Amino acid sequence: MTGEDAALTQKINSLKKEKKAVILAHNYQPGEVQDIADVVGDSLELSQKAAKSDAEVIVFCGVSFMAETASILCPDKTVLLPELSAGCPMADMITADQLRRKKQELPAATVVCYINSTADVKAEADICCTSANAVEVVTSLDNNQIIFVPDQYLGHYVSTKVDKDYCLWPGYCPAHARIQPEHILEAKEAHPQAKVVVHPECRP
Repeated sequence: MTGEDAALTQKINSLKKEKKAVILAHNYQPGEVQDIADVVGDSLELSQKAAKSDAEVIVFCGVSFMAETASILCPDKTVLLPELSAGCPMADMITADQLRRKKQELPAATVVCYINSTADVKAEADICCTSANAVEVVTSLDNNQIIFVPDQYLGHYVSTKVDKDYCLWPGYCPAHARIQPEHILEAKEAHPQAKVVVHPECRP
């Protein structure tokens, strides 16, 4: 760490104490951001930890929908997003108006919304899920007709586990979509004893 880095770290820690703040960093953030954070994790986990924190100010180093979720779970706290233009391409692939129109087309369907979505879209859904509990959430629903937004690949994964009638919104996570089958084959060849685990947001 350079002298300049050390001075910046000291200034951040001092401000954190003065403002009664906590810094949350998504695990996709660069290492230097994670190093200064109080908590590093995935988006929902960070918002849940923010809600349990006694901090008055939440500095959320992530994208806008994550800060929105933290604000929903922490209505009594000030939530700051350091980079206001930080967005999620997948979350931006659906709007509340688009979802309202889809609901009009399929009025009998239950809308299941992946938590990695904007607050406006969440507000139009019947229930939200995470990638970890999506199968469990859809299984719990009595309705057989499901509109799954916005991640088509997570929705497809759920459809292989729970037999229902699905309308999958054509959104996707660009980071997970970049993973190619050959990448998996290369990893398996390089590590033949390893068990390969693939995130359900990846393409089938």
